[in-house]
Amino acid sequence: MHVYTSSSASMAAQSKRFLSIHEHSSMGLLNQYGINTPRGQVAKTAQEAYQAAKQLGTDDMVIKAQVLAGGRGKGTFDNGFKGGVRTVYSPSEVQAVAEKMLGHKLITKQTGAAGKLCNAVYVVERKYARREFYFAILMDRKSQGPVLVASSQGGVDIESVAAENPDAIHKLPIDLEKGLDRQDAVRLAEQMGFSQTCVSDAADTIMKLYTLFLEKDATMVEINPMAESAQHEVLCMDAKFGFDDNADFRQPEVFQLRDVTQEDPREVKAHEYKLNYIGLDGDIGCLVNGAGLAMSTMDIIKLNGGAPANFLDVGGSATVQQVTEAFKLISSDSHVSAILVNIFGGIMRCDVIAEGIITAVNELKLDIPLVVRLQGTKVNEAKQLIAQSNLRIIACDDLDEAARKSVQLSKIVKMAKQANINVQFDVPQ
Repeated sequence: MHVYTSSSASMAAQSKRFLSIHEHSSMGLLNQYGINTPRGQVAKTAQEAYQAAKQLGTDDMVIKAQVLAGGRGKGTFDNGFKGGVRTVYSPSEVQAVAEKMLGHKLITKQTGAAGKLCNAVYVVERKYARREFYFAILMDRKSQGPVLVASSQGGVDIESVAAENPDAIHKLPIDLEKGLDRQDAVRLAEQMGFSQTCVSDAADTIMKLYTLFLEKDATMVEINPMAESAQHEVLCMDAKFGFDDNADFRQPEVFQLRDVTQEDPREVKAHEYKLNYIGLDGDIGCLVNGAGLAMSTMDIIKLNGGAPANFLDVGGSATVQQVTEAFKLISSDSHVSAILVNIFGGIMRCDVIAEGIITAVNELKLDIPLVVRLQGTKVNEAKQLIAQSNLRIIACDDLDEAARKSVQLSKIVKMAKQANINVQFDVPQ
């Protein structure tokens, strides 16, 4: 049986705590730190792309669709145009390609069938690399700090390299108090395979990337490829960054680079109310306090034969308004055919959750089954509030029973919809 604690869903839930930004924004940050990149300009219209190409003053260029997804080069647009990264040889060709990219959705192995809308393209000079390398800085739980990850094999999926040739990957954990020593940076550049002409510049680039990582509260810096050009320049040819969402108050300039058009509108709305929400592909909506409990709740739904429609952690101090907004997010998903609320009250009071549930059901005129399991602080008061509400809310003390009932009711609703039968559950009297 597939469970979510070891699934991509749990990774997705964790990754959403991080801000991702477009490639052109990442390159701009690299340039701020004196890191060498190919020259380029972002364009939001085909005409702007044409002008950008002219200003670059070269016939060898690359045009890249700016969508927040990997695998762009092998992707296909919804108009049938293939390739989100294309080599081009004149401003007029740049314009023609931009017209086929802009305003269309790019579908890659990471976007799923829905794809992501391309609102901008990045026009860059084409650089010819003698060698391509992989470099990244990540937060590592094992060493409890940053770790540098490097390989002589760049320009390809690092996962494939790890699986097929793990000895080609070099790791260097960094002590946050001591920082990155230049000698270590030089040694890593040599291990990666830079020529002696470029080792010093490569070490400088690694040092600058580490400074950027620290100063910008990054959780990930990935350069793939980092290249040694035919002219023996060290270049960062592509960049992906992740930033800690909890650092938004310290990094206003970075968080202004966020592109909400690339995100699920529900997740954007959840962010406004400081809710941790991830849309999934199931049909049982979940409202839980605490990430660990949320993962366990999804597992129990799965073990009872259902599928969660979302990860939603309201946190340990949610207000009535936050709970109401959480219900709005869940019910906005047309696939949801039942909702399971699972709250263990510690700091989070069960009566506050109950007030939010009652407000949401009345305001939204919720007409799908609602199963509520409350335990902990102020639970008796919460149960009394729910009982006095006269709403048809199904209360359970046992989590496994609550999950089983949610799955059963969800199946009833889906069968009723298929038979075109109107079934009402929790509509206020």
